[in-house]
Amino acid sequence: MNHGLKPRWRPPSSLWLQRRRLLFLAAATAAGLPGFAIAGPDAASRRSRVSFPRDFGSHPQTRLEWWYLSGVLFDAAGPITEHSEPRYGFQLTFFRVRGPARDDHPSAFAVRHLMMAHAALSDVAATRLSHDQRIARQFPGLAQASESDCDVHMADWFLRRDPDSPSSGSRYSAAIHGAIDLQLRLQALQPPLLQGEAGFSRKGPAAEQFSHYYSQVQLQTEARLTIKGRQRTMHGLAWLDHEWSDHLLGAANTQSTDKAVGWDWMGINLHDGSALTLFRLRRADGSTLWSGGSWRKAGAGNEAQNFGPDQVMLQALKHWRSPKSQAQYPVVWDVAAPIGRLRLNALIDDQEIDARATTGMRYWEGPAELLDPQGRRLGLGYLEMTGYAGAVKLS
Repeated sequence: MNHGLKPRWRPPSSLWLQRRRLLFLAAATAAGLPGFAIAGPDAASRRSRVSFPRDFGSHPQTRLEWWYLSGVLFDAAGPITEHSEPRYGFQLTFFRVRGPARDDHPSAFAVRHLMMAHAALSDVAATRLSHDQRIARQFPGLAQASESDCDVHMADWFLRRDPDSPSSGSRYSAAIHGAIDLQLRLQALQPPLLQGEAGFSRKGPAAEQFSHYYSQVQLQTEARLTIKGRQRTMHGLAWLDHEWSDHLLGAANTQSTDKAVGWDWMGINLHDGSALTLFRLRRADGSTLWSGGSWRKAGAGNEAQNFGPDQVMLQALKHWRSPKSQAQYPVVWDVAAPIGRLRLNALIDDQEIDARATTGMRYWEGPAELLDPQGRRLGLGYLEMTGYAGAVKLS
């Protein structure tokens, strides 16, 4: 599996990343903008119908956007069942955030958009996490996200959709080089899953509290992973989220006391071909501001059921305390939704990622299993939790 790319860029040091981020923040502050907050039209006026292939691409008119790819990898080929044990979990996420400079700024070096990327590899057997991150202003040839299709890259990290593949069966390729060396080919066997109301995903009761959001679930994955010079070919299942919005969390009015400080999200590929999404936006006291999700059942038609905020219950059953941040993360969950009452277990407790040099926050993310009431594994996927080590302030 040759993607035609070899490592050409030496990964920057943590100190370099922190200095780079400080420069971007200084530019934002000079423009009168707190943190990563950026100007733009009101989100309430920008609801639109999701359409492909255009919406595979970037949406620079919105304040923030991300492509989030995660999955599990196995050594042995063949069907993945409840008895199959994953060897690795992986994550690759690209962020685009509007910067302080206007689109018509005359300088090619103006910070119109920031690009950030996170990568992580979870060694399930060794219970070990590796991660890396990058940040740069959007600039042709260095850090860029196409508007016409999914084609986003930062130097030799990339995620691309084959433009010749049909929207209902997209083919993707992705690569990470540096601290993690992973190359991926992914095949969608189902059409995109439009989250919420045909891709309009509510994130709160107010009109402006929404995102456009779709997922590519049950992605058949072939991987080439290189560790300490040893290359291994693997296969697995992956999940791709693409979301764009003007408000990352809860209330648009940052002065409101009733707002979210973080979220809990889980996306699970079930062994029978179905897919489960659950999320909640969480207040500082741990209560739920808003929740939702969906279930796409396997079979003809790939029908999806959208869950409202009164249909989802997520209750933490066990916590893990990070020795670095002292944050306590729920690693076992009791999950209730219209499809039943289930349990979600993290495969590794220690999955905290320190991304302060890029997005300014720590968060927890790692592979997880979904179990039925009898303890049988129904599927595998990823769990993400933010706001436990300080409120999210990306926007």
